[in-house]
Amino acid sequence: MKVNKNIPLILKTYLLVISISSIFRFILFFTERDRIDFQIVSIWTIIQSFIMGIRFDIVISGYILLIPALILLIKGIINVRNRLIFNFLFYWIFILFSISFLIAAADIPYFNQFFERFSIGAFEWIENFGFVVNMILQEPKYFLITIPFIVIEIIFFRSLKRLFSDKQQKKVQVNLYFNIFISLLFLSIMFLGIRGRVQKKSPIRIGTAYFSTNPFLNKLGLNPTFTLMRSYLDSKDKRNENVHFMDKRKAIHNTRKLLNIGSTEFKSPIARSIAPDSLLEIKPNIVLVIMESMSAAKMKRHGNEKNLTPFLDSLSKNAIYFENFYTSGKHTFNGIFSSLFSFPALYRKHPMKQIKKYCGISTNLVKNGYSTTYFTTHDSQFDNIEGFLRANDFQHIISQSDYPMNEVKTTLGVPDDYMFRFSISEIDELHKKNKPFFVTFMTASDHGPYYIPDYFHPKSKKIKNQIVEYADWSLKKFIELSSKQKWFDNTIFVFVADHGAPISSTYEIPLAYFHSPFIIYAPKIIASNIQYEKIGSQMDVFPTIMGLIKQPYINNTLGIDLQRQNRKYVIINNDSKIGVLDTSYFCIMGKEDVNLFKYKELNTTDYFDTESEKAKEMTEYAKSVMQTYQEMLLNGEVTLHNNVDVK
Repeated sequence: MKVNKNIPLILKTYLLVISISSIFRFILFFTERDRIDFQIVSIWTIIQSFIMGIRFDIVISGYILLIPALILLIKGIINVRNRLIFNFLFYWIFILFSISFLIAAADIPYFNQFFERFSIGAFEWIENFGFVVNMILQEPKYFLITIPFIVIEIIFFRSLKRLFSDKQQKKVQVNLYFNIFISLLFLSIMFLGIRGRVQKKSPIRIGTAYFSTNPFLNKLGLNPTFTLMRSYLDSKDKRNENVHFMDKRKAIHNTRKLLNIGSTEFKSPIARSIAPDSLLEIKPNIVLVIMESMSAAKMKRHGNEKNLTPFLDSLSKNAIYFENFYTSGKHTFNGIFSSLFSFPALYRKHPMKQIKKYCGISTNLVKNGYSTTYFTTHDSQFDNIEGFLRANDFQHIISQSDYPMNEVKTTLGVPDDYMFRFSISEIDELHKKNKPFFVTFMTASDHGPYYIPDYFHPKSKKIKNQIVEYADWSLKKFIELSSKQKWFDNTIFVFVADHGAPISSTYEIPLAYFHSPFIIYAPKIIASNIQYEKIGSQMDVFPTIMGLIKQPYINNTLGIDLQRQNRKYVIINNDSKIGVLDTSYFCIMGKEDVNLFKYKELNTTDYFDTESEKAKEMTEYAKSVMQTYQEMLLNGEVTLHNNVDVK
């Protein structure tokens, strides 16, 4: 009894596309193999990850092949021979799978950077399309995947062409009822593959891939087209437009209690007047350096043996240093926003895309007689930075257009050390105006495309280590140049990362991506070598600086002065999941599950069941704080108009 010959054709197509998807997965595995301790992780666990990947590949393949399969099965049953149909199906399959393979190729450098599979987060910068394209074209590592992609596309085209050759057009007599039954059975199996699971309660989800204690192998099993589509659908879900963790009154009550706020004269639920014990006769200048990708894990004092940051390591021992300090998110815009305006990151929301007025550090310093300046190495329009900062009382923005064109080396503009050298004369001019200044720097060299000037000679062999050496050296040169200026003795220098880097990944949320140095250096103003073990957040940068300069202000943020107050927990945002930390516990809060770890011990045991009350307390904290911020955004309470926004 002859079977519909289009069934083998569909199966061969499945085999072809799943094999190609597995090749991309193997390339990703090869580029990230350093994340696996082969003495701990068994070969079988790695194989399981690839098997899980096939499951997700079958889901995406099923969606793409469903219509072609239906047409081919009907065509085989009624025994119709039509070349136009074959051509249509060929190009349908070729084009859609080519798009899927392109996503898989783009996913590799994306994962290398963010330790996340491809999602709509990759399109955050679509408004700066030309900038991003140039940045990609100038980074050699992106070309390493371009060549395999082109080769794979050629092989795919030729193999698919062979499958859909004229030989497949020959008529074959089949038993009608038997082949209807076989075709329906085949379609049922396809639907099962699309669903991904036989359990009735739920189809396959991203969480299905998390089968082991190794976060990389868990994520390796995902299909990037699946994660992209899932993130897109989640973004369109109205429930994701604004966070809805709990009743707003309960959230605000909890947050006010955490911040020790009693009665308030302001409309904003968290605004409170801050008055220093005493006032300084001369207001100190402030220089805030937000360092690109400077994870604490790159420093020797945090266990890195490569001696990549000798200057920061030395500086941290002669300054105020916070050992347990974390950034709010994993993107530069998160780091800039939280450092300057002291609010958390809310999943994938870009806080600076919509211009709102906040009661941040720039606004408060202007009210206290400071000038405000922001330096960046590249185009100031990227991420809507300039417009947002100008709307929030930054008076001067120095960017790529202000530097000599011959000093612009990549899409990321000038090298870090040139920006610092250029800034000295600009700061001198600010100093001559006889008013204190607040200057913020956003470095960029430790981000691809990497550029190291000829006059710097690194010791490391790998470019990723060389660029860290260069970034550290640039900071050293800046302090050396500043120390020769008249304004140095009365200036407080603050160093913090915009975010870290996924150097290690013991947990699903890589803590190295959020653990940041926080250094306050002012040898003529404050005591040196003060080390804090307490937990701290990027949201605390602004209030802590205000505490140092001893000026009165109204704190309408979720940040605290770390020298005078203690933070109970830190919230970190990994786009799709939220992390909550104290000095011992790390709680990972997903939309459907919660995990609790003892991260200081690098313990991968989930303590959620045995210490559920601790997990509940940590998640309640995060939900309260984020819900409060959400309500303030909705009610226009993130700013105080002329500081007289009373009830």
